Amino acid sequence: MTGAVLLDYAAVAVFALTGALAASRSQLDIVGFIFIASLTAVGGGTVRDVILDRVPLWVGDPVLLLVAGVAAVLVFLTAHRLESRYRALEWLDAAALAIAVPAGVGVALAEGMGWPVVLVMGMITGCMGGLMRDVVCNEVPLVLKQGELYVTCAFAGALVAVVLGAAGMGGWVALTACAAVVFVLRAGSLALGWRLPVYHSRPPRAPKR
Repeated sequence: MTGAVLLDYAAVAVFALTGALAASRSQLDIVGFIFIASLTAVGGGTVRDVILDRVPLWVGDPVLLLVAGVAAVLVFLTAHRLESRYRALEWLDAAALAIAVPAGVGVALAEGMGWPVVLVMGMITGCMGGLMRDVVCNEVPLVLKQGELYVTCAFAGALVAVVLGAAGMGGWVALTACAAVVFVLRAGSLALGWRLPVYHSRPPRAPKR
């Protein structure tokens, strides 16, 4: 089992947990849990694979759907024990993002893609599943929460991997550094309030007379 495949498995498992937590907040039945968990788990990787003209990860390896289903059932049985399901979702999502971005980067590099494509594939793999989850569950997408670091984390991690690869430190070194950067930035945003400036509209200037 290659490194990229291991990362895909880990990302599927953790993202599935976040999808099931979102389903619990929407008070869905067990089938709804499995659907949302699976959508979240494989959404980003599927978009990545379609763009790269690869067999989607879950089509080539249906066991990934079983992993997502097991995660959904686990959350269905235990979510009521959590003091704050949304806080748990945020932190699990941070961990999933830190796994999925290097997974996307690793796949793009293995396909021989140039650095712009590697950056985009890292961001797509990390962000699209969670975006699908939140839209379907009628939640404000974490990707779009005002000022929070999310896509920025994915971009920064993918960029670090690209830079290290160009410097001759590719492979697991680059992917580990990618994961670390993604998680530290996202954790800083959640725990310490790290933010980027946001756009504020201004009234148009009065025409000169």
